[in-house]
Amino acid sequence: MPASKKIIIIGPAHPLRGGLASFDERLARQFQQEGFSTSIYTFSLQYPGFLFPGTTQYSSEPAPTDIDIKVCINSVNPFNWIKVGRTLKKAKPDIIVVRYWMPIMGPCLGTILRSVKKNRHTKIICIADNIIPHEKRPLDKQFTQYFVKPIDAFITMSDKVMQDLRLFSQKPAKLVVHPLYDNFGEALPKSTARKHLRLNEQENIILFFGFIREYKGLDLLLEAMALLKPKAQMANIKLLVAGEFYSDKKKYDDLIDKLNIAASLILRTDFITDSEVKYYLSAADFVIQPYRNATQSGVTPLAYHFEKPMLVTNVGGLPSLVPDGKVGLVAEPNPASIAEKIEQLYALGEAHFLPQLREEKKKYSWQLLAQQITTLAQ
Repeated sequence: MPASKKIIIIGPAHPLRGGLASFDERLARQFQQEGFSTSIYTFSLQYPGFLFPGTTQYSSEPAPTDIDIKVCINSVNPFNWIKVGRTLKKAKPDIIVVRYWMPIMGPCLGTILRSVKKNRHTKIICIADNIIPHEKRPLDKQFTQYFVKPIDAFITMSDKVMQDLRLFSQKPAKLVVHPLYDNFGEALPKSTARKHLRLNEQENIILFFGFIREYKGLDLLLEAMALLKPKAQMANIKLLVAGEFYSDKKKYDDLIDKLNIAASLILRTDFITDSEVKYYLSAADFVIQPYRNATQSGVTPLAYHFEKPMLVTNVGGLPSLVPDGKVGLVAEPNPASIAEKIEQLYALGEAHFLPQLREEKKKYSWQLLAQQITTLAQ
């Protein structure tokens, strides 16, 4: 495509925080690097308070100075959807890239995109993070059916989402693996990262990273820690939990008390700002993703970037992203299997996985994602 093309991304971005915002900003930079005129239309109101489980939706980090971000979409105000739709229709971008991660966004985004289609020029490409959500609500199916209608083509980042998509649409779709989060800085020496986080340099530290939600299986990992505790070779293992509670904190506190494992845990359960991410990933020996169910995970490309071997459970798209025995290990989603595989990780050691990990991470490219989007638009 000629370099003068105009691309607009619709999705979370600053002042909103979290993985989707980081992704959209990094994708915008990739398009800019390739010569496209790029901007992001993000939310002035993303979720009403009662739907948001964390402390705040907003970032404490400074706004990016290198991206044009328009904060203008109100997800619950239909008059706003019509106004934004008309603005985008008139702007006539060549491509709109829209994120879809939960059905509650279907009415808002579906309405905006129907307006845009009336200009008979703009191609609309959806990056579908989830089609069928992890936590189900009434009207999910109807909202998704409404959303997919004006889309021209789709990108999914796992086979599972591709299969789910085919229940709703037969339009062109490409599977592209989630690119590396390379926008959090470079890996640091483990000792430097641990000093910064006030962690013991001599301990074995495994990391659970990201928002704590039911489907992510932190309770399975806590039970696995209880199984590891009596084993002499695992005596100095600590689980570092870094991320904010998005589900009932009391449930986890009660489980920790019941299992008597508080001394084996390091809990940093506030939101981890972008500038701190590199310290947590660099401080860990291994990254553990004990999910009950999954499509794909933003933690996987983060671990790839920081070259941390992973343990994932055998659910959704996770095993295809983490070849077993090469860049990490695959466990069954139960405490005994997770505990056994954590022991195996330490028996094999970090160095065992590094050559394959470095080879595998070459697939995770922002350039490839941008190229697939522009190809689909043609």
